[in-house]
Amino acid sequence: MKKMLLVGIILVLSIGFSGCGPAQVQNVPKQALATNQSKITNDDVFKSILRAGAGLGWIIKAVDENTAEGTLHLRDHTAVVTISYNTKDYSITYKTSTNLGYDAENNTIHSNYNGWITNLNRAIQVQLSTL
Repeated sequence: MKKMLLVGIILVLSIGFSGCGPAQVQNVPKQALATNQSKITNDDVFKSILRAGAGLGWIIKAVDENTAEGTLHLRDHTAVVTISYNTKDYSITYKTSTNLGYDAENNTIHSNYNGWITNLNRAIQVQLSTL
């Protein structure tokens, strides 16, 4: 009976900790713009990205007319992404991070990073859909 209880506890703990390890870095390649407007400009797209990021705590800065850089600071963690965009689509790509356990060789990072990117992507789609 004690062995079964011990095996059960070990199984529950191993399942619980399995989600805490590193995950493959999630990039968002070429997402079509979610908008009904046909005469959208690059500035419209940038402003949508800016609003989306700001709503989630990202600091978004323009790099050039088709590229922005997003930085998210949470506690002692920092994630930096490159957001490439035009009037047809946008992409979010990992650039650098601090205290997220990024492993370039295996292309892995703390699993929370992917959630942040998913949330940013959804927020951008929402902002673009309001144009």
